[in-house]
Amino acid sequence: MIDQPSIIGVVGPNGAGKTTLFEMMTGSNAPSSGRVYVAGTDIHRVKYRERDRLAIHYHQSYQVRRFRKLVPSVLLEKSPTAAPMVHLFDEPQFNLQDGYVGFMLDFFRKLRAEGRLVVLCLHPTAAWHLEILAEIAEQYLLVADGGVTRLPDFATLTSQPRFRSYLGAGMTRAAEALCAIRADAHH
Repeated sequence: MIDQPSIIGVVGPNGAGKTTLFEMMTGSNAPSSGRVYVAGTDIHRVKYRERDRLAIHYHQSYQVRRFRKLVPSVLLEKSPTAAPMVHLFDEPQFNLQDGYVGFMLDFFRKLRAEGRLVVLCLHPTAAWHLEILAEIAEQYLLVADGGVTRLPDFATLTSQPRFRSYLGAGMTRAAEALCAIRADAHH
């Protein structure tokens, strides 16, 4: 449960279920057990056309994903919010030119300051992806081996054997170096 505005980093190997997790959080894919609550409301009981007022999923191209409609909308509830409370960014393509990364990080911080939850899924293939995660995320979700592990900070994430295995040797060294730099900066 995440009960306050924050920025969450999501990582894990391809096929581990990151996009499925996002789809459950937006109501476009139902969990096999349990419920998904956004702003105190079971998102799977909200009218399809209003679910993006609770949680919105931006896929790689920033297009919003569509819902499968399993129950007639007339039987579902209205959204309790007018604007999304949860913003899910699924492996966004960061442009390295003209300050775009800084613009996006500022946008994520603005959403958080407005009381929103920002969930950023990155598949780190370069050291600067790790730098983005370390700089912006306040906590992490590691999706791997059929489960989700919540971790409090980048150093704890980096110490996880499943994360290190997923990154590979070169990226693990980059993550460790980033942890050392961050630790020195805090002393």
